This record gives sequence, structure tokens and C-alpha cells, in this order.
Amino acid sequence: MTQHVELKRTLSLTQITFYGLGTILGAGIYVLVGKVAGDAGMYAPVSFVVAAVLAVLTGLSYAELCARYPKSAGVAFYTHQGFGRQHLSVTAGFLIILTGLVSAATLVNGFVGYLQVFVAAPDWIVITLLVLALGALAAWGIDESVFAASAITLIEVGGLLLILFVAGGSLADLPARLPELIPPLDASAWHGVLLGTFLAFYAFIGFEDMVNVAEEVKRPERNLPRAILIAIGVSTLLYLLVSLVAVLALPPAELSQTRAPLALIYERTTGSAPTLISVISLFAVVNGALVQIIMGSRVFYGMSREGWLHRALGHVHVRTRTPLLATALVTALVLVLALWLPLVTLAKATSFIILIVFAIINLALARIKLRVSRPDGVRTYPMWVPVAGFLTTIALVLFQLASWLGV
Repeated sequence: MTQHVELKRTLSLTQITFYGLGTILGAGIYVLVGKVAGDAGMYAPVSFVVAAVLAVLTGLSYAELCARYPKSAGVAFYTHQGFGRQHLSVTAGFLIILTGLVSAATLVNGFVGYLQVFVAAPDWIVITLLVLALGALAAWGIDESVFAASAITLIEVGGLLLILFVAGGSLADLPARLPELIPPLDASAWHGVLLGTFLAFYAFIGFEDMVNVAEEVKRPERNLPRAILIAIGVSTLLYLLVSLVAVLALPPAELSQTRAPLALIYERTTGSAPTLISVISLFAVVNGALVQIIMGSRVFYGMSREGWLHRALGHVHVRTRTPLLATALVTALVLVLALWLPLVTLAKATSFIILIVFAIINLALARIKLRVSRPDGVRTYPMWVPVAGFLTTIALVLFQLASWLGV
């Protein structure tokens, strides 16, 4: 008889907060702040603020859902509770897995950009070795993976604080240059802001990953919602400050041309080689990719345990207490995508998919609130929160579609 092994419930509030914060910070600001400036120009900080509003609305919906249903299947389970349709639940689960795959591939490409500060190695070799190493770490164990992610998160925060320290002098010009940073009520200006928002939204991706390790968190109904909101709040503050410093320190057109934007800011403001910030950036990008691989494997695991996928994907190894086959599958798919598509294409694809998922999740919560009474011990939010989350995410999806179609 096959031994039934459960995931290991070991993560505290501090650990799950660092886990989420690490993937949020690694997901965008180190790689894409220059590309956001390329779309939005001096209004890049506004793009990050608009993206933060969208993230907060959906983050509140996730906070309520994960307290109601602390399951590793995350999005798939929430969708099932909201709509009661297995095919829609499986589709939502696959969409969130695809988001993790494409996001991890994006970050691996970002790693190559910062590595080139030190060595000109062939992209495909770097990508292959990095993805395989991350897959091995994710398979090793959740304690080991989250310990590594938490340690790197401290380094990530330190890197952003370093940029604020060396380039923070530009903030002294903020009162005089404030008119440059406020977009006029002009369609062309806001078109650029919203294009930047679509890309900046990628930088907030990560909080949704946190719910997929719910079965490995202590007291998830209390700790997970708190961790999600703390992670979004801290990342929003850091993003606003760093994006302000970036556009005040360097012309947006110059920022948009580099694959290592924070390294360029460091080099121009200090006159020194960007060795330290480049090393930190490498760690940040690796951290984001690691968490995405863990997330994808846990969604496969959760969907398998619900009986929606082959049971082999739900098998947990008795020693590592991790789903090895699911982790191997995610690692292989990330490798294919990372070798196949360029960075900005991957980032835009991630944002597009995750916005669709967020729309589904907000609508699912609205339906749940109409049909299910408030459970004891669970903090809930007003109905306008998921409704506003649904409308704003759908609006940004439609805007980006119109932009791609040239409408």
C-alpha cells in the first residue's frame, strides 16, 4: 500500500511574509523599472501607483479567500467554490501555473542581463544551469527553499535601500520637478501611463503565490491574510521611491535601453563600477524565479489532490516532503519558455494572464459572498472590494488588447 504523505506545516507569519515579499520584489523592479520608464516616461511612478491600487484591491480579495479556504490548490479551489464548475476551476489553475512558468522564465532572462555585467557567457548555458539549480532547490524541501528565499529577500531589500541611498540626492529636486511627474489630463499622456501600468503590474505579481503554500503555513487563516497585505504594502512603498529616484536620476529613454537598470543608476550616480548592486540584483532575480517554481508545483499538487489531475502529480516524497514530479514538470517547462521567448514579451504575457486570473478570483469572491455566510474567525471585506477588483483588472486587460490591436 502506498504511504500517504502530507506537506509539512512549518511556515510562520514572518517566513511566509518574506516568502511573498521576496517574489514580489524580485519579480519586476530589478528588471523592468527601465522598461516601464520607456512606456510612461517621467510618469513611471504614476504607473507604479496605479498598478499598486489594482494589486491592493485583488490582494484584499485573496486575503479573504485564503482565510476562508486555506488550500494549496489556491486559485483553482477558490474558483470551484465560487462557480462550482470543475472545468473552469482547472482552467483557472492552469492559468496561474502558466503565470508562474512565464514569470520564472522572465526572471531567468533578467538574471542573464545582470550577469553580463561580470561575464559574457552564452545565454542558453546560463539559463539552463540556473533553472536546473532552482528546480533542485525547490525539490529539496520547503524549509530549505523558504530559508533561502527569506535570506535573499533581506538582500533584495538591502539592494533597493542601497539605490535609494546612492541616488536619493535626486529626491531633493522633487519639489522643483514635481510638475514633470504629474501627467496632464491628456489622452496621449495617460495612454503611456497605462502602458507602463500594464508592465509595472508585473512587478506586483507574487502575493498570489503565497496562497499556494497554505497547507505548509501555521494558522493559515490568520497568518496568510496578514502576510499578503504586509508584503503588498512594503513593496508598494519601495517601488514608489525607487521609480521616483530612477526617473529623476536618469532620462527615461536611457533607462529603457538597459537590461540592468539599477546597475546603470548606481554607476551613473556614484561613478563606480556597479558590482555590488549587480550581485544583489542577481540574488533578487533568482529568488523570484525560485518562488514561482515552488508555486507552480504546489498548484499541480493541490489540483491533483482534489482529483482534477493525475494522482502522480500529488505524490509527496517521504523524505523531502515535496511533490517531486510536479516540481520536475514545472522546472522543465520554465526551461523551455526561458530559452524560447525574450524578456519583455514574457513579462507582458505574464501580466495579461494574471490579470485574467485576478478578474476570475474577484468575481468568484463576489459570488461566494452572496451565497455563503461569513465564517467564524475570518476577516471579510465589503462587497465593493471584489467588484472594484474585477472591474479594474478587466479594464486594464481590455486596454492592453486595444493597444495590441492598434485601436
